[in-house]
This record gives sequence, C-alpha cells and structure tokens, in this order.
Amino acid sequence: MRKTPRRILIALAVLLLLVGLVGLIAWELLSSALEAKYLVKTAQKMTWQMQPGPSKRIRYPGDGPYDLRLGYHVLPDYLKRLEQAGWKIDEQAKISIQMERVDDLGLFLPYKEKDQAGLSLLDSEGKSLYQGKHPTRVYERFDAIPAVLVDALLYIENRELLTEEFPTRNPAVEWDRLAQALLEKGISLIDTNRNVPGGSTLPTQIEKYRHSPEGLTNSMTDKLRQMGSASLRAYLDGPNTLPMRRKTVMAYLNTVPLAAAPRFGEVNGIGDGLWAWYGLDFAATNTILSGKPSAKNTDYASALKHALSLIVAERRPSYYLAANRKALDASTDDHLDLLANAGVITRELADQAKQIELRSTKQRIDPPPPRFVDQKATNAQRIRVAQLLGEKRLYDLDRLDLSVNTTINQPAQKIISGYLQSLANLDAARASGLVGHRLLQPENPLKEVIYSFTLYERTSLGNVLRIQADNLNQPFDINSQARLDLGSTAKLRTLVTYLEIIAKRHAEYRTLGAADLKKKAQPSRDVLSQWTAERLLAYRDEPLAVTLEAAMARRYSAAPETFFTGGGQHTFSNFDDKDNGRVMDVWQATRNSVNLVYVRMMRDIVRHYVSATPGSIAHILDDAGNPLRESYLTRFVDQESRVFVSRFYSKHKNQTAAQMADDLYARARLNPRRFSAVFRYLEPQAHFDDYVTALRKHVPASASLSRNTLESMFNAHATEAYNMADRGYVSQIHPLELWVVKTLRTAPKTSLKELNAQGADVRREVYTWLFKTSRKNTQNIRIQSLLEVEAFDRLLVDWKRLGYPFDNLTPSYGTAIGSSGDRPAALAELMSILVNDGVRKPMVSLTQLHFAADTPFDTRLSIKPVKGEQMLPPELTQVVRRALAGVVQNGTASRLAGALKDAAGNPLTIGGKTGTGDHRFQRFGRGGQLLESRVVNRTATFAFYLGDRYFGTLTALVPGEQAGQFVFTSSLTTQILKTLLPKLQPYLYPLPTEPAQPDPVAADKPAVVKAHAAASKPTQEAPDDTRSKVDIPAPEPAPTTGGFPEDLDAGITAQPPAVPTSPTPAPAIRPPSPAPVILPNPAASEPAVAEPPKTPGTPAADSPPADPAP
Repeated sequence: MRKTPRRILIALAVLLLLVGLVGLIAWELLSSALEAKYLVKTAQKMTWQMQPGPSKRIRYPGDGPYDLRLGYHVLPDYLKRLEQAGWKIDEQAKISIQMERVDDLGLFLPYKEKDQAGLSLLDSEGKSLYQGKHPTRVYERFDAIPAVLVDALLYIENRELLTEEFPTRNPAVEWDRLAQALLEKGISLIDTNRNVPGGSTLPTQIEKYRHSPEGLTNSMTDKLRQMGSASLRAYLDGPNTLPMRRKTVMAYLNTVPLAAAPRFGEVNGIGDGLWAWYGLDFAATNTILSGKPSAKNTDYASALKHALSLIVAERRPSYYLAANRKALDASTDDHLDLLANAGVITRELADQAKQIELRSTKQRIDPPPPRFVDQKATNAQRIRVAQLLGEKRLYDLDRLDLSVNTTINQPAQKIISGYLQSLANLDAARASGLVGHRLLQPENPLKEVIYSFTLYERTSLGNVLRIQADNLNQPFDINSQARLDLGSTAKLRTLVTYLEIIAKRHAEYRTLGAADLKKKAQPSRDVLSQWTAERLLAYRDEPLAVTLEAAMARRYSAAPETFFTGGGQHTFSNFDDKDNGRVMDVWQATRNSVNLVYVRMMRDIVRHYVSATPGSIAHILDDAGNPLRESYLTRFVDQESRVFVSRFYSKHKNQTAAQMADDLYARARLNPRRFSAVFRYLEPQAHFDDYVTALRKHVPASASLSRNTLESMFNAHATEAYNMADRGYVSQIHPLELWVVKTLRTAPKTSLKELNAQGADVRREVYTWLFKTSRKNTQNIRIQSLLEVEAFDRLLVDWKRLGYPFDNLTPSYGTAIGSSGDRPAALAELMSILVNDGVRKPMVSLTQLHFAADTPFDTRLSIKPVKGEQMLPPELTQVVRRALAGVVQNGTASRLAGALKDAAGNPLTIGGKTGTGDHRFQRFGRGGQLLESRVVNRTATFAFYLGDRYFGTLTALVPGEQAGQFVFTSSLTTQILKTLLPKLQPYLYPLPTEPAQPDPVAADKPAVVKAHAAASKPTQEAPDDTRSKVDIPAPEPAPTTGGFPEDLDAGITAQPPAVPTSPTPAPAIRPPSPAPVILPNPAASEPAVAEPPKTPGTPAADSPPADPAP
C-alpha cells in the first residue's frame, strides 16, 4: 500500500484548517458568540453610582440632537449658572473607570436610554404638579406594537433583527448588508448615478440620530463610532440580545425624528407623527392595526398607509412631510407593493391602501389649549426654572430631562383658584358676602374683576411660596408684572420709613453728650431728628422699643390744607370727612387709614432727607447774608452735581439713544408742557412738524391742542428760551439727567470721567439760581422743588432696599397714599421682612432640581441655606406688626378679626394694611374746578400676615374704563379673605384631635403680636381712602385718547386752599390712641420753607410763562 505523500497530507490539513476557520468565522458572523463574551464582560463594567457633592469622574455627552434636547450636553453650563444663583450639588453620578475609557475611545456612553422624558414639577408633597413628556405618544411595551407595523419596519430597515436562531447575535452589524453597501459604494465611485443602499441597522441608526452631530453620519469615523456604541449597548442586559433587540424596535418607533410640524414643533416617533402630521389618534390607530387585516376594511388600509408613510419619510422627513406630500404618497405606494410582493401583507390590502390619500396637516383639529388661569402657579415656576437655567423658551425647557420640587401646596392652590374663578357668578359673590356697601353691586360686570392671591410660609429655608392663583385667563401676572395704584398700602412703606428714621437717629444720638443733644434738639425743618433728640434728652437711656412706641404716639393733624409739592400746589382729602377736624396719633391714623396724617408724615420724611443732603443746603437758605453762602453753595454744587452725574450715567450708559429719550418722555407723565421741555432740549434741530409728530405719539391727549397752542409751546421751550435749572423745574426731571442723556445720545462712548470734566459749566448753570440774592422767596420755592426731587431719589433708594420694584417715585407727598404705584409681590416681600423681625430671607418657590435621573449624568441639586440680611431693627418690625394687627382688630379690616384659629382652636393674630386705588386722569381749570376725569383702573388690596407663619397679598383689579362702574373698596378683599380662611384652615393650622406638636419646619418665630389697645372700637369697619382728590402724576399711565393728567400750568391749585392746622406737640410718654381731638377752628400751621402763592392760578415768580389750558 502506497503511502500518501506528505505534501498532500499537509495540504489537506491546511485545507481543513481553512475550512474550519471559515466556518468558525461564518458562525461568529451569524451568532456573535465569541464577540458576545467580550462585549458582555465589558458592558457589565458600564456602571455609575451616586456620590455626595460634585462628581470626581463624570463625562458629559456631545451635541447630538438627543443630548441637546434632554439637556445632557449643556448640563455643565446649567450647573455653573445654578451655583451662581445659590444652588449646590447634593449628589452626582460617578462613572466607572471602564466607562470613562469608553468615552476616551470616542464612543457614546452605553446606558439604557429613555424614549420619553420632559420637565416634571412636583408640589410640596412630591405629587405631580406639571408633567411635560416628549414624545407624548409612545409604546410602553413591545407587545403593544401591532405586528404588521413591526414586520413592515423590519422588512424595510433591518430584516434579520429579531431572528431567534442566534440569541447572542450582535444587532448592530449585519455583515452581508454591510458588505453589499461597501461594494455598491465602490461601484458608485465609477458609476456616479448608481443608487447606494444603506448598510445601517436600526441600532446604528438610533445612535446616529440621537448622538451624532445634527443626527448625521459625516465620515467613516462617525459610522464606526455608531457601530461600536450600538454593539456595546446591545449587551447591557447580558449575552442574550433578543430582549434588547425588541427594545430597539420599540425605541425606533418611539423616537424616530420626523421633522417639525406646524403648531406642534419637533416631532419624534410614530405616535406623535400620526397626530402632528395627519391628526390621527395614536391609540385608535393601534387598535385598528392590532385587528385582523382585511382588504375590505378601509380603516385598516388607511391606518397602515399613514403609519407606513412615517417609516418611509424617515429618510427625508422635512422633504416628504413638509414640502412634497405627493412624493411621499408615491414612495409609500411603492413600499406597499414591496411588502405585498414579499408576502408581508396581502396584495388586496396593498391595493386598497394605495387608494387612500394621505391626510393633510390642516385636517388636524387641535384640542383647546390649557387655560392659563388653571396653570398660573405652574407657569410661574416654569418661568422661574427657565430664568435659572438661562433658557429663553419654555418649549425647550419642557423637553429637558429634569424634575423640580416646588413649594406649592397643590390642594390649597386648587381651592383658591376655583374660588376666585367662581366670583364671576353673582350668586357665588352673594354667597360669599361680596355684594353690598363698598363691595360689588348686582349690576356690576363681575367678569371684569381680576383677583390675585399669594400666600407664603416662613420656614428655615426662607419664605416659601404656597399659593399663587388668580382668575385671569391670560399669561399676564398682575401680582408681579403690573404697576398698580394700590392706594393706602403705600402707607405701610411710609410708616416703615418713618420709624426707620427714628431708629437711625436713636442709634446715632444715644452716643452724644447732653450739649450735643441740645444742639440737635433745636427747632429745625427736620422735625423727626429734632423730636428724637428731645426725646433722648428727656429719657437718656431709653430703649429703642420705647422710643418707637412714643413715635407712634406722635400726633398729626388730619385737617385739609394746600401743600406745595410735586412742583405745584395740591390738596388731599380724607375718605371720612369726620377726620378733617381731628388730631390723632399714628396708631389711630394707621388703623383708620387717614390720608392727611400720612401726607404730613411724608412731608416730615422729605424734610428729613432734604436736611440730610450733603452740605445741608436748607440751613444756609435761612440766612441770606451768610458770608459763607456763596463759597458753600459752590462747594455744594460741585459735590452734589457729581453725585447726580454719576447716578444718571450709571442709569443710562447701557441704553440706546432711543431708549434714553423714551425713558425721559415717559417720565413727562403725558403732560404736553413737560414733554415739550424735554423734547426741545434733546432735539434742538427738530422742525415743528417733527415736534408735533413726537408730541402726539407720546402724549395722545395733545391731539386736541390747536396749532397756535402747539407753536406757542414749541417756541416757549426752545433751547435758548431758559436755562437748565428752569428746564428741570418745568420738566420735573433733574436738569443734570437731561444733560447726561443729551451728551450720551450725541457721544455714546463718553466715560464718567469725561462727563465730569465736560460738565463743570453745565453744573454751575444748573445751580445758577442759587447764587442770586434777589427774590429770595422765589429761590426758595425753586430750591424746595429741586430738593424735593432729590429727597425722593434718596427715599427711592431706601424703598428699593426693602423691595420696592420700580426705578422712580412720583416726587409728591401723594406718594404716601399711593401715587407712585406698587406691586402686590413687592408688598409681600416687605411683609416678609416685617414678619421675620427685620431679616430679609429669600422668597423661595423651588427647592430641588434633579437632572438626568438614572443616567451617567444624574445630578441632584438643592438651594443653599441663605443667612438672612438684617434690614430693619427687630423692635421696629414688632411695632409695625402691632400697628397692622390694630388694622384688623379695630380698623379698616376689622371683619377679619378671629377669622383664623391656631391648632388649639384659639383665634390667631391677623394683621395687614388695606388699600384702595381709584386711578384716573383728571384735568383741572385755573380756579381748581374739575374739567375732566377719566378712569384708568380700580384696585383693592390687602397685604397681610396670619399668625407667625404665613403672609401674603390679595388684590382685586378692574382695568380700563369699565372700572368707573365699580365702587368697591378694600372691604372687598378683606371679605374675600374672610371667606377663604376657613377653607384654608386645614392646610395652614390644622385642628388635630390630639394636642398639636410644634412645627419642625418653621423658623425661629417672633413674639406673638397683639394689637395695640384702642380707647374705643368703631361700630363698623372703617373704610380706607380710595384716592386723593388732587391732580397727582399717575404712575406709568396708559395711553389716552383725550384729556390731560395734569393742568398745563404748574401753579394752579387743584382746589381752593383750606386754612392749615397746627398739630399739637406730642408729649414725652402718653397712653396711645386717645379719643381724637376735635378742632372747630383750626389755626395756621408752621410755615413751610417758602409760602406757596396764595392766589389760585398765579404762577410762581421767575417761572416760564404758563401755557393756556386747552
């Protein structure tokens, strides 16, 4: 027997080895068995864990569409902003070293991604307050997907994906398809017209449209990154990839990008696509497709074609869905034929479906949008989150993978929101006792009344928002976005300022010796400083609390008189004429909201600020022969003017020329004379026609002025007509601000240093009138007006420090009773300082943020505890709270007494300040007679505290001319609160069946406030005043169609002057709140800085000629 040659044996062995190797490779390509072992081992190390504080090992993803939409890519920027805003990272994901290495290799981090995510707001109990899920319509389980849809998708995109023959198969790569795609790609280099089929599987397609830049494959590197990432992700659940492959099908159908639809936005997934592009219900479509297919069933054929069209459109979604529906229809018909030829669907069904025309987007009938009124609290929190993150659109915010914990008490919020909406019904208003005297009337259009309610709770975290509700079905929030005339609530700010001045002087004067105190106690225009010095002279070691009590016992006259303020003569009135002949202390004036007492108090405050002016110019004016007068005035002019130039430069340096001009024009208060003085200075080269156009644009009421009158004003206010001081007097805008604005409009890059260098002559000109020795009385009138403006600038600084929201005050004593406007939210902030013993704590509505939950980017944040800032002495706030408690027990809000109980069932102390605003434009004639009155709006407000934990505001507003039909006062808001408190009792102070436990959340509480004892209790609730019967410049008035807010002549008295009354000096110590003193024959009061003109209608000397009334 011949032996087989050795070479043949070797050849056979090599052949067998090659065959075996090829077989092994073929087996591996089909089953991925060896690959699976390695990838499973690697995938098991793709882990992370939550650790306290910022992560020491975290990798954020690139700018793929998915990572941008869910906020993962920009998370580092969010965290920087949040840190600056006072937030801290509590926990953050720390990824494994192996996951970090995967990122270093350029792969996308492998984890189980979310098909659906969005902004989630939780209430104070962790229950859902708002949920923005995107996509909105998704398959929750693979079994829920109609089989025909799965078969169609796999036949078109990835036929072998769900094969069960090889459980360990890697679904990211189909080698035969990849080889064919590469071959066709090579051929296409020669035949450029050859169509190259795609080689991507569904897993790699998902990686592409989720994580590749712009959702595109731009290079072979991108393709390899997609394949590698998809391979690793496929084995996260172990070697058997079939469950993951089924999830892949579901993920594709849920998230495939389908362009952006009108009135919908970005579309992802078949579910949202059916609705957004065709107006088809997702659940109904699935029900139809899950049934038995039938060629005679038109609904089935239609559902199949529309669903299939979305799978087809994925290749060019914007083109097919938005630009060329005919092309999409034809391509879908082609695919129906392919499915029929392959036996996926019957030929009869395909033919039936081809007869269906795809629906138009216009056939979609959108449901009514959510009512704004039902989402006020949630929208406010969404806006707050957007501001924190720097997101400009709520659309983008709602798509972030973010959960937010808020402080909203959702059950109480719903109660208040529903109740406020019900008040549009007359029966509901009657049932709440809101119809009657000084309330609503049966004939009133109740739907026109807008109600707003906010409630905060004091906690260790700060002042947390519990309720924010109104009945306005618009995105506008009157609580924080409007400037309203809130009437006598301004007395609260005035009272705080009054007591703060006393407290500051008390702290300053306590360290002085007796001789220095005697000097401070000399008669002075600054009666508040003088009184404090006298007080400390008599009671040397008196504590601040006692001094403030005595300050509340100071007595003021409530008699009418003519006041020179706001650049002219004005009179004010009390709501109750019986108060006109009385002298009362501050306790009683606060309880009964007496206007004239607070007007005189504001006069004392203004004189205090004037006396505190650097250089104390008011003292020098007393002695016209003082040899130091000129040198002192020169020094004062230089120092003071630089302060104002710096202030005005800071205010306007970042504005455009148009913005600067509009700012000054707006402050002309719709007065043609003031506007003309400003316009002619800023636009000296403007022609008459340009002037008329601008005047009618900014002062619509000027349309009624004749051409002669307009020409007269145009010429009278020319640049050369009068000096800067007179122009500031006429415009009621500081002349240096006029100059700064004009300079910056001409040369925007001018620096502050250059302004000071250029402005020496201008500053001197502004104060030229101070150096003249003649007509001293006229000088003093001018000085008083200018100093008053400057005093209100200083008052504004103090008010803004306590939360006043605007950048200007009306320079008039009328500010004490509401002429400068306010916001309910700002009053709530002031109340928060008062109930926290003078400490400003943050107003908190968001407590926790949770980004990217259950991902390698998981980050949890909370707001940092903030140490409060002491804004006011505790003794002062305790006195103010007592005064506010008196308003409820014996004053304008007495109906609320005993309306809320503590956990033991005892009445809680309630305090607050009422306010009624009747905002209208009025025009007076030369004799003081009312020529025209036009209603702008009417408001009623109550700023309150409830016990020692809660505080807030309640406002009623009727905007527009319909407000003239209403006569309600703040009695309306107090009655509403009286009705609401029993409804809120279970959420504020529950009445338990067992002894109440101390609240672990509440912060250190101030002493329980008891109302100040009164000598007598009124038989009925005292009304607060609605408005002053005087021509006061209204805050930010709306455009008008006729009439003037003020007379053109600043020297005209609004009403005949009354003989002023001299208040009785306050004793050192006296029991508070005696019966008011009746003065049948008022005597003259102390003289002002300069006596105003006594003849009605007589202009002040040396003033520009008065314009005739139209």
